[in-house]
Amino acid sequence: MTNPFPEPAPDFSDPLGMLRACHQRMLSNCDLLEKLAAHLEKSGADDDARTAAQRVHRYFSTAAQFHHQDEEEDVFPRLVRTSLKLATVINDLRQDHEKIQAAWQDLEPMLRQIHHIGDMEMFRQVAGNFANLYRQHIKVEEREFLDVAQHLLSSEQLAAIGEAMQERRQQANQET
Repeated sequence: MTNPFPEPAPDFSDPLGMLRACHQRMLSNCDLLEKLAAHLEKSGADDDARTAAQRVHRYFSTAAQFHHQDEEEDVFPRLVRTSLKLATVINDLRQDHEKIQAAWQDLEPMLRQIHHIGDMEMFRQVAGNFANLYRQHIKVEEREFLDVAQHLLSSEQLAAIGEAMQERRQQANQET
């Protein structure tokens, strides 16, 4: 029998668990983005399309940005000097972040102005490229980084990472 009670979401006391959970939300939003592209080609920028575009835009312009900052500012620096192999993985992940950010620069204005997209095929390609970059990045990060990080980071380091993640979000909330 399956547990009828869902597992609680990770919180800042489990920062790597939060990063893993964020990956699932990223993948879900990538799926929604590709469904949006198909929907736009078929039905245009109707209410459903605008709602989906807003949801994807909000997620990738906020939570996903925090995710990258968490890794770049708090997790990667603590592990980059651990081994040459891990340093290479971290370097590759950083390069992925740059590619994803460049793809976001192409996609973001389209999502913001979904009703002004003239070339639906181009949108589909840009959306597909963005989603594929994220999927590949997450696959590598899950397979080659997070489990290793879990074993190498001390409980004190994990606590400091969680505190930094929480503070980053609190500061952003105070600015809005």
